[in-house]
Amino acid sequence: MTAGVRQLLGLALATVSFVGNIIICALPQWRVKEFWREAYPFESNVTVSLMFFEGLWKFCVTTSSVLLTQCQRYEEMRVSISPDLKVARVLIVIVIVIGVFGILLGAAGSKFINFVSDERKRSKMAMASGVVCLIAGIFVLIPVRWTTTFINNNSDQFLSFDFLKSELGASVYIGWITTALLFLGGSLLCRSATVKLTKTLSTSMLTLCK
Repeated sequence: MTAGVRQLLGLALATVSFVGNIIICALPQWRVKEFWREAYPFESNVTVSLMFFEGLWKFCVTTSSVLLTQCQRYEEMRVSISPDLKVARVLIVIVIVIGVFGILLGAAGSKFINFVSDERKRSKMAMASGVVCLIAGIFVLIPVRWTTTFINNNSDQFLSFDFLKSELGASVYIGWITTALLFLGGSLLCRSATVKLTKTLSTSMLTLCK
């Protein structure tokens, strides 16, 4: 795989991960909790379940009998948000902001766009883009890992016997995929930039020797 193809692939992965970060930021499914009980005291075979979805910004409730989902902000419902989701709010927003700069740097440093004529400057911009992607991957990994550990350790206390334990939501699974793509894309961008810088320095040394 040539350096140019490696850089293009890394940039594509960074772009896909950027879209994934926007999805996990907006999708209110970081944690899922189910509540079920008998619909009528004298009919034990009829149950009603409520699904509670916790996101970064909203708290949603779905009723199985009506199939209707209602979402409201935490402030409106006066529901406290957990510490891991508070941290996730800040880190995911930071990742989205720096992700824009990382993609722009990667695009500007690509030889396919030829925004910068100097090969060495393009390589440095590609390297910076890769470093930004790696940092973004760490920022996404922290809240995703925290939420996963929180649920797997069963630290969420049951409010009553009718509550089932919390489960991982779709946002967490997308977050794990996004983290992997950020690390892979960042590594490819850094690798391509390193190869380009090495070739440029070698060419310069040969020119000086002549």
